[in-house]
Amino acid sequence: MTHAPSSEQLSSGLYIVATPIGNLGDITLRGKDILERADIIACEDTRVTGKLLKLLGISNRLWRYDDHASQSDRQRLLDAARIGPVALVSDAGMPLVSDPGYRLVREAREAGIAVTALPGASAPLLALAMSGLPNDRFLFAGFLPQKEKARADMLAELAAIRSTLIFFETAPRLGKSLAAIADLLPGREVAVARELTKMHEECRTGTAEELLAHYEAHPPKGEIVLLVGPPGEASDGEVDADALLVEAMKDAKASQAAGQVAKATGLDRKILYARALELKAR
Repeated sequence: MTHAPSSEQLSSGLYIVATPIGNLGDITLRGKDILERADIIACEDTRVTGKLLKLLGISNRLWRYDDHASQSDRQRLLDAARIGPVALVSDAGMPLVSDPGYRLVREAREAGIAVTALPGASAPLLALAMSGLPNDRFLFAGFLPQKEKARADMLAELAAIRSTLIFFETAPRLGKSLAAIADLLPGREVAVARELTKMHEECRTGTAEELLAHYEAHPPKGEIVLLVGPPGEASDGEVDADALLVEAMKDAKASQAAGQVAKATGLDRKILYARALELKAR
């Protein structure tokens, strides 16, 4: 083993520890060792992490560190990391992926505190591997916005990126997101990865319309990763542009819509404006 035995004193500093996203067997030996020997474990929810530690047979001090953490909360953890080992975990997976840990890590580095990251489970990467979508280039974009206009704006902004797009999503909002993708990114291959590493794990692929029909008939449960394949050669031009223009013109004039789509796609604004006028006249 490359990690130090449990009898050896762990150096002071901040240890970023990935935790299982569902299956307890996915905790690494090194991750378990650090959690056992850390003076303090900073976590999003003490109940969630407490349950994991109990299953692992670990009893350590838990300090809550979540989206509502203040500067004084961070300073308290930084002070502790100067004199002893502090582990940082999220509720599941790799910390700092859509959680507030990056502020703590940034300030620790600025303060000269040693920062070490331990690899492990990551839902976005697992979903990408399972989906069969192109994985040479990908973009993780966190959660899609809850409000319709903001969600449409984000999809329009990402429409021209030649990479697989990866989002977190909740079961109640999956249908609305699939409908938006069908409208704004027509023809793209889409994957829904659900309950990863758990008993009812699923990774279903198809068009957004096909997946929307399936999940309307079979309401989803659990944690979801939503993936959208990159634009193909046939979807670079008018089809995608038309959908984006129609959506943009719901809240903007044709000229403004053309400007928004031009910025998002890199297409010529004058051509888009002419096309927007044609669409508006229909």
